[in-house]
Amino acid sequence: MRILTGLLISIAGFLLIVYRERVKGMTGDIGFAEQYLGGGGTYTFYLLLGIVLFFVGLMWASGTLQSWFIENLGLYFGHPA
Repeated sequence: MRILTGLLISIAGFLLIVYRERVKGMTGDIGFAEQYLGGGGTYTFYLLLGIVLFFVGLMWASGTLQSWFIENLGLYFGHPA
C-alpha cells in the first residue's frame, strides 16, 4: 500500500508540473506567491509544489521518507521503540 500511495503522490506532482497553467486558470492568482515570488509567482509556486510532491512521493514509496523523519525529527516527536 505504501508503494501505491507513493506512486500516486508522485504522479500527482508530475501532473501538477505538466498542467500548472490549467490549474492556475482554474484557481486564479495566489496572493502570497505573487507577492513573494514576483510576477508569475503562482506558476512558480505550482512548479515548486509539483517538484516537492514528486520527490516526496518517491521517498514515501521507497521508505526513505519515514527513515528520514525518524532520524531528523524523532527526537522531537518521540522515537519509536
